[in-house]
Amino acid sequence: MKKNFPTEFIYQIFALLISFIIVHAVYVTLVRPAAATHQQQEAARLAADPTYITQDSFFVVIKDYEQETCFILMLWALSILGYKGQAAWRQHKLLERDLLQLPESLPIGPEDTRELAERVHALPSMEKHYLLPRALLTGIERFSATRNVQDVSTAVQDICDAEGERLESELSIIRYIAWAIPSVGFIGTVRGIGDALGQAHRAVEGDITGVTENLGVAFNSTFVALVISIVLMFFIYQLQLLQERLVLDSDRYVDHWLVRKLRS
Repeated sequence: MKKNFPTEFIYQIFALLISFIIVHAVYVTLVRPAAATHQQQEAARLAADPTYITQDSFFVVIKDYEQETCFILMLWALSILGYKGQAAWRQHKLLERDLLQLPESLPIGPEDTRELAERVHALPSMEKHYLLPRALLTGIERFSATRNVQDVSTAVQDICDAEGERLESELSIIRYIAWAIPSVGFIGTVRGIGDALGQAHRAVEGDITGVTENLGVAFNSTFVALVISIVLMFFIYQLQLLQERLVLDSDRYVDHWLVRKLRS
């Protein structure tokens, strides 16, 4: 599993860079020009008709730097979720195959362990690092050494539990991003309120344009960040569910195709 870490780390770095490039390009070419145009049009209509009620625009809501940062983090997190989800899906597909290639009713004795281990070792190098082959190989080798079925069951359970803990720990970066997004939104809130307070003297003189604009920054950043966080948490829990099912199904697979057939 250590061999996969540099690949995943490099993928995360490039995913962050690509997310930044894509989101920033969209903001520079589309979002901020559209928001500026809408604000100019609304200001002209308000100047022409003081009773005019200004209309909201999606581009105005997401135009600020905090919202841009939230979208970058969201795209980065989704790319990592997709990477891990694809890896878990490939392992799930392995559960549909008969790796040991044994008849349903044929018992397994200590003399069969070498052949079974060779069948597992014959898998492609990438698949051999998956949870299911590792659990099968651990059970086969433990039975060959101890000839004790209970030891095999315990060893398989231990490796499945360890894999579950590893998968859980690898979600920490995604959970950090999910925590960081609302924090960035609150930074926008603080910045907007601070700028609004800086325009308080103009509001006293009757010009509340600066105050309302900066308060809009404060509320929009929090709104966008919370919406993105809600959507992202849904996908995080879906990935966690997929990984938990992988561990449980792998444990059941080994118990059905190996442990219950062992005869000491």
